[in-house]
Amino acid sequence: MTVLVFGGSSQIGHYLLPLLAARDEPVVAVSREARASIPGVTWLSGQLPDAVPAVEHVSAIFSLGPLQACARWLSKAAVLHEPRVVAISSMSAESKRASEVPAERALSQLLRDSEVALAEACAKHGSAWTVLRPTLVYGAGLDKSLTPIARRAMRLRVFPLPMGHGMRQPVHAQDLACAALAALDTSIAAGKILAIGGGERLTAGEMFARVRHSLPIQTLPLPLPPWLLRAARRGVGKLRGPLSRLEADLIADNTEMTRLLGVQPRPFRPDAECWRRRPG
Repeated sequence: MTVLVFGGSSQIGHYLLPLLAARDEPVVAVSREARASIPGVTWLSGQLPDAVPAVEHVSAIFSLGPLQACARWLSKAAVLHEPRVVAISSMSAESKRASEVPAERALSQLLRDSEVALAEACAKHGSAWTVLRPTLVYGAGLDKSLTPIARRAMRLRVFPLPMGHGMRQPVHAQDLACAALAALDTSIAAGKILAIGGGERLTAGEMFARVRHSLPIQTLPLPLPPWLLRAARRGVGKLRGPLSRLEADLIADNTEMTRLLGVQPRPFRPDAECWRRRPG
């Protein structure tokens, strides 16, 4: 039997693929670009939802990329053996539900619709499924939130520090990979949408301060006063959503995830390696 992985080149895939390769089943990872296979993992070229190569005897499917595309493919695929499905969604499904930015509300709805579509596609095949909704993910230098901030600060030697009081709960990609693997082996997690955040809650301002202290070079701290943030929120369209959430709590309750999967995510203690891009 074979484990099929979509999104293996993602930051979660960076940590999940070695864990899967250490097990007995062969692993097939599908990527848009050709990649060299490694021991225990075969890479195939393909793309969701309409250009996925045929893979026989699939026992499990991991969706680490866009959930909508995976759900569309699964709804039409000729999948046998009722494979176990573990998929990554996002806490944005809830945290952006009432955003003042229309595009963010649309993203929230898309995520929730995609979760429903995945569940319906799994029901068609008789497959058990689990969806993980992580908070802000970091750890492999591939995220689009904290890593760009860290790299820009290293390049400019200046680190802007917005003083947001909303709570944050960053989750390391390796902990998320461990949770995904645990979901594969945990039957009582079937049919569940599980929130997962890091092992520590801290203010947005403290989160940015810790990113700054983790950098391998000295940067000049540049506190951003509230009046400047309000002006940027009104005048710079692409900043409207992120700045509006600085005072909002973006956290997850790990209680059910830990009870079912036994995973205890680490506190937010980043180091310089978190911002170095890892090979996908």
